[in-house]
Amino acid sequence: MGRLSASTKLADAVITPAFDPNALKPGILHIGLGAFHRAHQAVYNDAALAKEPGDWGIVGVSLRSLDIVRDLRAQDHLYSVVTRSGAGESVQVVGSIVRGISAVEDRDELLALLVDPAIRIVTITVTEKAYGLDPTTGGLDRNHPSVAADLGNPTSPVGVVGYIVEGLARRHAAGQEPFTVLCCDNLPTNGRIVRRLVIEMAGARDPELANWITGHGAFPSSMVDRIVPAATDEARGRAAEMLGADDTLSLETEPFMQWVIEDHFISGRPAWDQAGALFVDDVEPYEKMKLRLLNGSHSMIAYLGQLKGLEYVRDVMAVPEYRSLARRHMKSAVKTLDPVPGIDLGHYIDQLIERFENPTIAHRTRQIAMDGSQKLPQRIFAGTVEALSAGDDADTAAYATALWIAYAKRTPDIDDPRREELRAAAAQPAADDASAAFFALPGLFPQALIDSRAWRDRVNAKLADIEADRI
Repeated sequence: MGRLSASTKLADAVITPAFDPNALKPGILHIGLGAFHRAHQAVYNDAALAKEPGDWGIVGVSLRSLDIVRDLRAQDHLYSVVTRSGAGESVQVVGSIVRGISAVEDRDELLALLVDPAIRIVTITVTEKAYGLDPTTGGLDRNHPSVAADLGNPTSPVGVVGYIVEGLARRHAAGQEPFTVLCCDNLPTNGRIVRRLVIEMAGARDPELANWITGHGAFPSSMVDRIVPAATDEARGRAAEMLGADDTLSLETEPFMQWVIEDHFISGRPAWDQAGALFVDDVEPYEKMKLRLLNGSHSMIAYLGQLKGLEYVRDVMAVPEYRSLARRHMKSAVKTLDPVPGIDLGHYIDQLIERFENPTIAHRTRQIAMDGSQKLPQRIFAGTVEALSAGDDADTAAYATALWIAYAKRTPDIDDPRREELRAAAAQPAADDASAAFFALPGLFPQALIDSRAWRDRVNAKLADIEADRI
């Protein structure tokens, strides 16, 4: 069986691009060429180009990996996305990525693209930890390796914020308009956060550059949603049978897909709205909905699964009491939300339960459990502050927090950028306040939670139940 390429003869059942990928010219540069982007934004882009053609091809950038770029090139930049649910499956070949480059060996090419007037939008999916965000100040963490490197040598960047700033600096020097920066990571008000980080780094090198970005730049916020498990050999085998060709880059995902975007672009945008994306004036209600209902319960499920030896989200949801716990957490978290235009929140919760139960999606709890110190502040802690101020006991949030602490204590090789701090906290004697060392970690818990003795006692009680295996 040959490898997927532009010359592959595909079966009629395979969904193929409704445009000529070879004729597509680039207009978007995407930083973070991982599975989520390829199963979400690139799929939206294919659908938008089918509705309204234009020069909106994607140049995909990997900041760290060479393999994915080489695999894309070997397949003429084509790959497949298999959509699976209990109702069946379908396969689509995506063609809107026109080029892949790696910053490891193509830094000069990447910097040239950032100043190329054809590139009008830079989109980003690099996960929360890659931005170098100081959780205490909300600005740059100057001890973050890439931030420190880019402040010290700004014209040879290594981190995502450094590349954005250097690209904008070169545009400013050339008398060009800036590109629009569209963050698609799970950060609340992600556009505002990235804007602040970019302006702060720009100001450190040239106040005039910072002023220009402040006055002329565009950083729309967005909310993205689609469950995309890590790829497996089994999934690639299924895709090969459907395609009649091997696809090293094949992905599996669920039918559900959502993208909500603040409509603020400098030099136009693809017709993503015709592909199902929602353009709004304010993304924040949608972000909070997703972070607190989907992501918050996902984290709870992940730590529960890791503690109970349940490999996949679907395995956790197959246990009635755990499924009930997830629903109770969502019903509690929904009380902290304002109305979300166009969304029935009760129906949204029902959708989430159904999505988590999807028997065909092998979403590993270990994958979701990564980087808890970066995820829980917006997924669990922010909503808990609001719940307590409204007189709620935030019981399920205490449970989720205790599950994470128990997981950190039981996992010496925890995958988290604050790993050493978490290991040190886990090693401290529990005494009468088992969670104290974790609450003492700088910039992790909001002060309102640190000060709430009653809620911390609730966390400790839950932690005692977990450690005594009473869950």
